[in-house]
Amino acid sequence: MCVSPIKNIVLSSIALLCLGSFFSCESVQELPQKPNVILLVVDDQGYGDIGRLGNTVLKTPNIDALYDESARFTQYHVSPTCAPTRAALMTGHHSNRAGVWHTVNGRSLLLERETTIAQVFKENGYATGIFGKWHLGDNYPFRPQDKGFEEVLVHGGGGVEQTMDYWDNDYFDDTYTHNGKLEKFKGFCTDIWFDNAKKYMEENKKNNKPFFCYLSTNAAHTPYFVANKYSDPYKDNENVPNAAFYGLIANVDENIGKLVAYLKEIDLMDNTILIITTDNGTSAGAKIEQGGDRLDGFTDKGYNAGMRGIKASMYEGGHRVPLFIHWKDGGITTGTDINELTAHYDIAPTLIDLCGLNLKEDLKFDGKSLKPLMDGKNEEFKDRVVITNSQRIEVPEPWRRTAFMKGDWRLINGTELYDLSTDPEQRTNVADQFPEKVAAFKVEYTTWWNEIAPSYKDEPYIIVGNPTDNPTTLHGHDWHTTAVASPWHQRHIRQGYLDNGYWLVKVAESGRYNVKLRRWPVETHLPLNGIAPVRPTLAGTTVRESVKSKALSIKNARIKVQDQEQRTLVDPNAEFVEFTVALKAGESQLQTWFTLDNEKELGAYYVTVEKLME
Repeated sequence: MCVSPIKNIVLSSIALLCLGSFFSCESVQELPQKPNVILLVVDDQGYGDIGRLGNTVLKTPNIDALYDESARFTQYHVSPTCAPTRAALMTGHHSNRAGVWHTVNGRSLLLERETTIAQVFKENGYATGIFGKWHLGDNYPFRPQDKGFEEVLVHGGGGVEQTMDYWDNDYFDDTYTHNGKLEKFKGFCTDIWFDNAKKYMEENKKNNKPFFCYLSTNAAHTPYFVANKYSDPYKDNENVPNAAFYGLIANVDENIGKLVAYLKEIDLMDNTILIITTDNGTSAGAKIEQGGDRLDGFTDKGYNAGMRGIKASMYEGGHRVPLFIHWKDGGITTGTDINELTAHYDIAPTLIDLCGLNLKEDLKFDGKSLKPLMDGKNEEFKDRVVITNSQRIEVPEPWRRTAFMKGDWRLINGTELYDLSTDPEQRTNVADQFPEKVAAFKVEYTTWWNEIAPSYKDEPYIIVGNPTDNPTTLHGHDWHTTAVASPWHQRHIRQGYLDNGYWLVKVAESGRYNVKLRRWPVETHLPLNGIAPVRPTLAGTTVRESVKSKALSIKNARIKVQDQEQRTLVDPNAEFVEFTVALKAGESQLQTWFTLDNEKELGAYYVTVEKLME
């Protein structure tokens, strides 16, 4: 069900004369300035977590103001969880096709073959920058700098406090990765993303260069750490499930207001395409009624815009989210509701269309440009099908936590049918009343599944020995494992989480490699049998003490890669145990083991692989 790429916009004769160096030719200032683009994605904020969309408790005046001046897509759907949505946003492909159908277990890594919208913008002379959350891989070739971003300021993994994030980051005065190097920043995480994005925008304005800015906040994802001044207005309110969650969104809204004011101040607002959206349904703005399924039940506290389910659900509350697009110079300034079915994989082709970008390769998208809808033309969207799912396993299965959408109809998991025109909360399964619709929808789904399924054989290999990422650190977060979830959070490291899995690795060059196995990340300098100190509570914030650590009595270590297996006794007072292995170029699996005094085993949470100089 791929859609042919949008036809390239025909360039003017002046542009054709300098096509080879379009963005550097002397007459560029005489040509119409390409629009800037800000793609703002708020983490875990649901459709109902905005004032204009019906929430009477949460105050979002700045988002509300943009709502009043934007094209608003009322039936815009994403994946039910973080990384899959981001893969679709970046590529214009369904997340399953892009290889991202989980948030951990090695399936949050964007396949190497995928081309991102950042790469397309860069090829068209745009500056490209990301600020905040990436969640599509922290090793080569998956890092944002490997996928088209020139300016990179990000935390690790899928959120602050996760395994690959800098140890003990807590949203305040944290250490982040800036253009490949660790750097400590003063201030609150969301403020840092916005403030550095604004500096980046102003710098490119001075250089007369259009920019694509991916401003992707980790708020309002867990942990719910925020200054009390943002959460206090929502405390002790029986209608608020989580005051800190609302506080995080309030801070995002404040930063959006400052961003708009800044764009106006430096004369960038008019010719900037500003997109505001989120990555999945609410995580904490609605509470499921007691006794109901924790993800798929009905709301009894908070506000969820009358939808069933929350983040990770196959029902509407899990994947229907806000999407606002504003662009004054493009004529998108009037608050207008657009009700056709749209999806996250439409964003990339839409931006290519709006910005008139040229494609160097014959990219095909699962999505389509939303420009016709904003122009009042909906012919291409009649009878459209949108499919979203939450797989969260090694290999996708048909109909696993799936929503098949067509018009007002929703077929859930291939067995439950709902008509949203009469039952928006999806309370009454009418599959028995409309067997012909169920049968027809199943045929359409099967066609889609058979077309996309061959891509499931493509696997994401972390490349070791590449000069741009040597040494590289592998994290337990990315283990391929049969467990429900790998040790994806720093609390798992503290607790001594007993699990193991393997990394898919591709050796870039044959040679000798040093492999270091650690229980704790390198920045802690803790010995293998050490205990991490408890992080102190921050005054004036919702930050809580971290989980207490557990000591592990590790007695020996083992490694297996490319049919080689080595083992050794462990010095428990050392920070790591190391091996030297001769590896051949090519694909392989790498697995490690720590054996404890009680004979229980676990994998090394952190493994550093370095190609040695010959």
